[in-house]
Amino acid sequence: MPRGRNRPGSAVPPARRRGKGFTLIEVLVALAVVAIGMAAVLEALTSSANTAMYLQDKTFAEWVALNRLETVRLAGAIPSAGSSNDTVQYAGESWEWRQKVTATRIPGMVQIQVDVRPADSKASAERGWYAGATGFMGQALDPGTTPEPFMWSSNPMVGVPPRAPGGPTPLQ
Repeated sequence: MPRGRNRPGSAVPPARRRGKGFTLIEVLVALAVVAIGMAAVLEALTSSANTAMYLQDKTFAEWVALNRLETVRLAGAIPSAGSSNDTVQYAGESWEWRQKVTATRIPGMVQIQVDVRPADSKASAERGWYAGATGFMGQALDPGTTPEPFMWSSNPMVGVPPRAPGGPTPLQ
């Protein structure tokens, strides 16, 4: 068959069949791949934002628990054993706290457990607490006598001669 002529049964010359560009199927497949990739990126961003918000709430809940624990300690009186709860406004949100005071084996010493969660939480009474803090409060247990500090060395400053009793310090 001579060059440049059409093949039998072909109406379009071979040079024209291979056009420059993409077919509709190739474009649709490329768009589908891009759409799937964008959906994955959007899901990752959404998950990251949700995690950041949860961690922020968890941090605020921890601060509310620690603030409640210090409020009880600063009141000065040792709380009686039992449970109490209330809500407090903090960082523009309402938080629910639950406090449990239990006696310890040491007389005059109590353990205070404070749990915190958002006030609008739909969780049950035992679940859904974002953070907690545990502290202890009690009467002074030290009788007030302090032993002399232990001397680890007769000359604790290396390179400085020891001071004679009643004499000037080596740096004077």
